[in-house]
Amino acid sequence: MPQCEMCGADKPSLTTTKVEGAELQLCDSCKDFGTEVRTESTSSTSTKYSTSSSKTNQSSGSSSSSSSSSSGGSTRRRDMFDDMEELAADYDDRIRAAREQQGMSQEELAGQLNEKASLIRKLERGDILPSDGVQKKLEKKLDISLTEGSSDDETDWSSGSSTTTTLGDVVKRKD
Repeated sequence: MPQCEMCGADKPSLTTTKVEGAELQLCDSCKDFGTEVRTESTSSTSTKYSTSSSKTNQSSGSSSSSSSSSSGGSTRRRDMFDDMEELAADYDDRIRAAREQQGMSQEELAGQLNEKASLIRKLERGDILPSDGVQKKLEKKLDISLTEGSSDDETDWSSGSSTTTTLGDVVKRKD
């Protein structure tokens, strides 16, 4: 006899019910906790698993065919994070140095940015990351860039006077 997946009671018939995103086989007393899922097929358990596996096979088949069609390379799909700039690891030092170079106190900078002085203190200590809006304000006011790759660190990775090409000369390092 089938068991209710919520209360565990043995019942002769169960109803497929969606509770907080999960489809469960529930008895009549527990099915009120969610919404009933209408299935087209009479055998709900076989369609439940065959449908999900066929979707998985289709999606994995399409991704494997796209990666195999690219001349044997291991290409990965692009996502929204590929186009985003990364915040520099030394953003706190950049903010402090630029502020001190312009001869401003933390309170003065905060006033000009219309932000709290405690926010500037936390940013310069590296306790918090700047929001996008605060980052843009800081970059504009202090005439600096807080994103990765904007400093002259790239010159440290050039081969210099070496005549032999190494892996370090070819690969672009992401710190």
